[in-house]
Amino acid sequence: MPRPIQATLHLSALRHNLARVRQAAPDAQVWAVVKANAYGHGIERVFDGLRAADGFALLDLDEASRVRALGWRGPILLLEGVFEARDLELCSRLGLWHTVHCDEQIDMLALHKTHEPHRVFLKMNSGMNRLGFAPERYRAAWTRLNALPQVDEISMVTHFSDADGPQGIAAQVARFEEATRDLPGERSLSNSAATLRFGGDAAAKADWVRPGIALYGSSPDFPAASAQDWGLQPAMTVSARIIGVQHLQPGDSVGYGSLFVAEQAMRIGVVACGYADGYPRICPTGTPVLVDGVRSRTLGRVSMDMLVVDLTELPAAGFGSTVTLWGQASTGAVLSIDEVAQAAGTVGYELMCALAQRVPVVVAD
Repeated sequence: MPRPIQATLHLSALRHNLARVRQAAPDAQVWAVVKANAYGHGIERVFDGLRAADGFALLDLDEASRVRALGWRGPILLLEGVFEARDLELCSRLGLWHTVHCDEQIDMLALHKTHEPHRVFLKMNSGMNRLGFAPERYRAAWTRLNALPQVDEISMVTHFSDADGPQGIAAQVARFEEATRDLPGERSLSNSAATLRFGGDAAAKADWVRPGIALYGSSPDFPAASAQDWGLQPAMTVSARIIGVQHLQPGDSVGYGSLFVAEQAMRIGVVACGYADGYPRICPTGTPVLVDGVRSRTLGRVSMDMLVVDLTELPAAGFGSTVTLWGQASTGAVLSIDEVAQAAGTVGYELMCALAQRVPVVVAD
């Protein structure tokens, strides 16, 4: 039989989370962000769960081609725009909208020969200091784009640096509004955190919102608020089975480096999951898991193919028991990916994107 580990993708959770985003930002159109292969979930696998979105936003042309191959005829936005002039040809062929964030991309458009003018999203650097035109240069960039016959419609976009924290979005919204005042075109400002926290604010909501992590059931501002607090459901469950049971006496250690030493008699289970499956090696003793739907913890160092869980207080659990590493157990109990990520000193995004190819994925409605 195959090694007893799998990831389950829940389409119903994706649909629920998309609806939750719409509820948070009523009247706004929604980009479903599917960059990084849909945050590790797989573009082809999530498509049916997210096809009720108004558009798909992603990074590269290969991902855009895959979305078109699925039959999507609606908007697709390249969040970082094109990287070289010849990319504009494929944008024309696939009908892609694309971000413009620097003078070099405007230069490419000015030299591009096309029969169909491009829909572009002009990006402002309102404080994130990654991509985009500074507010004082924004109108000049807009004017230059507007003069090009290669450009049809210009929308305006920015990205918040602190939507998930106490600093919030007010300063960046103010910069954006001042620089874009009276300029025609649709606007897009809010990511997952801004949509859920400030979606009722008309300025933040604008015409389009761009949820990413929230669609997949992770909280954008954990631990301030959990996914459950936001009414989100986990789109991915990673589970494995116990393939061995050991009994420890006081003083016995567990795993490489003997990082965990038993202080009392214990019963432990060896699980068919390790860092080669995408489970973080750095997860310490105490990282939460669900064993047959009951909360327990890991013990010792995570190995390449195995990890160990505490069964001392779970007498009914043993060989063949299901261990939920994150997601929803068959009992209905939920272990948020954010809790596991917090134990590893990272964020849920990284765990999603790190799921290894050797882990089989099952799509469930």
